[in-house]
Amino acid sequence: MEDLVAQLKTRPYYDGQIRDHRRVSGRDAEFADVDLESRLASALADRGIDRLYRHQAAAIDAVRDGENVVLATPTASGKSLAYTVPAFERAMDHGGRTLYLGPQNALVADQRETLSDLAHGLGFGSRVSVDQYTGRLSQSEKRDVRDRRPTVLLSNPDMLHYALLPHAHRLWEWFFGSLETVVIDEVHGYRGVFGSHVALTLRRLHRICERFGSDPQYVCCSATIGNPIEHAARVTGREASTFRLVDADTSATGAKHWLLWNPPEYRDDGGDAGGSGRRRSSHVETKNLFVDLVARGYQTLAFTRARQAAERYATESASDLRERGKHDEAASVTAYQAALKHDRRREIEAGLHDGSVRGVWSTNALELGVDVGELDAVLIDGYPGTRMSAFQQAGRAGRGDDDALVVLVGGEDQLDQYLLRHPEDFWDGDPERAVCDPGNPELLPDHVASAAAENWLKVGDEAHFGASFPDVVAELVEEGRLDRRDTERGVRWLHDADGSPQHEMSLRTIASREIDLLDSRSNEVLSSLSFADALRDAHEGAIYHHQGTTYEVTDLDLDRDTATLQPTWADYYTRVLHDKTITVEEDYRGKSLSARPDTEVRFAEVTMRKQITGFERRDPRRGEAIGREALDLPETTLRTKALYFTVPRDVEMEMREMGGEYGFNGGIHAAEHGMISLFPLSFLCDRGDIGGLSTPHHPHTGQSTIFVYDGYPGGVGLTESGYDDVETLLSRTRKMIDDCDCEDGCPACVQSPHCGNANDPLSKAEAVHLLDALSV
Repeated sequence: MEDLVAQLKTRPYYDGQIRDHRRVSGRDAEFADVDLESRLASALADRGIDRLYRHQAAAIDAVRDGENVVLATPTASGKSLAYTVPAFERAMDHGGRTLYLGPQNALVADQRETLSDLAHGLGFGSRVSVDQYTGRLSQSEKRDVRDRRPTVLLSNPDMLHYALLPHAHRLWEWFFGSLETVVIDEVHGYRGVFGSHVALTLRRLHRICERFGSDPQYVCCSATIGNPIEHAARVTGREASTFRLVDADTSATGAKHWLLWNPPEYRDDGGDAGGSGRRRSSHVETKNLFVDLVARGYQTLAFTRARQAAERYATESASDLRERGKHDEAASVTAYQAALKHDRRREIEAGLHDGSVRGVWSTNALELGVDVGELDAVLIDGYPGTRMSAFQQAGRAGRGDDDALVVLVGGEDQLDQYLLRHPEDFWDGDPERAVCDPGNPELLPDHVASAAAENWLKVGDEAHFGASFPDVVAELVEEGRLDRRDTERGVRWLHDADGSPQHEMSLRTIASREIDLLDSRSNEVLSSLSFADALRDAHEGAIYHHQGTTYEVTDLDLDRDTATLQPTWADYYTRVLHDKTITVEEDYRGKSLSARPDTEVRFAEVTMRKQITGFERRDPRRGEAIGREALDLPETTLRTKALYFTVPRDVEMEMREMGGEYGFNGGIHAAEHGMISLFPLSFLCDRGDIGGLSTPHHPHTGQSTIFVYDGYPGGVGLTESGYDDVETLLSRTRKMIDDCDCEDGCPACVQSPHCGNANDPLSKAEAVHLLDALSV
């Protein structure tokens, strides 16, 4: 690999991009003896597994001892055996059943093939039967699964919500009454809105299990995160003290050469680089590396964020290989993403296993636990948002004892550039924490109504739904969604509304109002957006990309909740402009900053009001505005959670002396942008999950104030966690802005693609002065 890295430095496109190069040593496997049932031991041995890793054995022992388990080890460390062994043992011994929940159907299908093969190896009469139950099955196929009554059922949270729990009494009593194990795979992915929904769905599962006399254990599989037990407990509703953590990976790994690769800045007309913050595309840089590696015979996987990017750059990479005369290699390059048909995904996975597929561009669909063997090289096109995802993706590289290559190609935004300037934070930083909030007041009522439709509610259900349960029930009764009944066994509440409450909500969103996007040529629905997203992305004149086609929105009809789109050749993109206000509804708590005991950071409930005023057309090559139009759209409101703090009056005076009114307003605006951009460094989230507002005077505080708020109704716990860790956030933000070489602010420090004020005003020096005063 040292020779390969040296060769990359000789390529025409190389211009000093390698910012950090280090070799991460491999290790030998550590094994432990586990007493297995003879048929199971024989079936595993026939598949090349004659010993178990020490971490697998520890997890199996914990499940056998009746504990809940969190297994937090990297990709390809054999986590699935930790739940497969106890699941099969319980089925073989007494017909005990297991429910496996995976976040994607591709992962569910992969598990079905693997577990079905192992079950077949047990021979006749084992009592182990494996089936999947997903939305892709026909009604007759679903009926056949229920008729077969499998002991291991593989599904996903959406099907648990829509299909299993609503019909528990009529169709699934046989399953829930003997359910002993629930496997939550990729539990780190259950965060934010989706994670909060899933947490409430699992509390409904507990009620059904209670009804049928079962009390299942949980086995949660996770990537390396900062709070595995806390997060698993919050998602499952079980006490943290009931979980055993197994996080020491004892599987064998080869060494990895890591390159942190920073695309060069664009040069000005005089040929000088630096100062603009604009950099060569990470896509193009990754494609150059991909083509070179595949041409040299290295089996390579490139991760990128968008489906369209995966398809486009797989096609361009194959074309570049053909231009080099590498026709066989070009024919073996393809794209992988979740929208592919099942058979095509399996074909690609098999090709990676046997080596016939030499190069793949993939979305994060291959980051999950789908088995594709071990590859020579992994390229990561743009920092994937979290260190957890970066290391998950890198885990695909490594072939036996041979060294492997991982290249993280940075983008030009704040988080990418911060980590490329401070690689020690990438290598040595604490793992990000996963956050969800099953107490979200916007989600809880619909789940309580769904629970009542599944099995009547009683006073004791507060244990499942929390202290706000009585108030939620009272509101649902008042709305006519629940009916109170006084019975000999106490008060009961029954669902008392038309329709199915489960089918009236999605686990993926909070908003209920949606706008359909219509193709003007056929009037067919292309997609749907939430109301707030449609105002931002589907206003009249907006440029919208869908399935490789560029559209312009010609009409937004809010009476019919539709937007009409027509194809366009427009070579610009659009970005809305807006005004915001924030009202503090209730302060929950506050604390003084260590550096400024006279300055308090508070955590509060707030209402954010946003008025979209217009939009800009922007040149994607230069990132500059080329036109602006006004819009007349309704105001939206968001009741959520926020952290906020004031600017000390002496610091405000100093900032105004430095740069006047513009400098002060730009300084607080830049500090707000910087703080938002670094949230994903501590928490598993996207920058778009967080919003902010900086104002030179706020009526609640009587001072200049900076707000950072959860971007979802009710909040999902992000700013509450940010409040707890605010001093680290302030310090990192100061370091990021101060270290940037630009003069006036750029995408690598304080500019935001989500800014509704066109990134104006922004002032770096004043922002650094403020953050200096507030940081230890």
